[in-house]
Amino acid sequence: MPVGPQPFRLVMTPYRSLSKPGFVIVMGFIGAVSFVTGVAFALLGAWPVLGFFGLDVVLIYWAFKRNYRSGRQLETIEIADGELRLVRTDPWGRDTTTSLPATWIEVRFSEQPDGRTTIALASHGAEHRFATFLTDDERREIVPVLRAALGAARSGSRI
Repeated sequence: MPVGPQPFRLVMTPYRSLSKPGFVIVMGFIGAVSFVTGVAFALLGAWPVLGFFGLDVVLIYWAFKRNYRSGRQLETIEIADGELRLVRTDPWGRDTTTSLPATWIEVRFSEQPDGRTTIALASHGAEHRFATFLTDDERREIVPVLRAALGAARSGSRI
């Protein structure tokens, strides 16, 4: 019985260094320091400063939450049955799918003199950039893996 190449799946997500428990600790520390400092200013007669310290805490919280929301985006590359599917999921959970025939795809990798990199899937005159939220080193690691998976998909059935 002929056996085709195994399906390939690569899921890419942005890296977030601060865990949720770490976020609670950081926000608790910032809130405590702001509250104590604001109360000290209020006791010295500069009571409006207390409100500004509270505003600072709210803005820092908002910035962290926005950063976490952007971390929910992901990109998935699936290669199966001679087709490559690039599925992009935005931070709100909406998917955008691009399907390309695996036979005609070229993985284009470019590196600037300063070390910045880009990856794109090229097929039929169109380029589809992906993995923009990954680090340059991560993009360098993905290229040979993706090229090998496409090579296996192009080779067809094996006995």
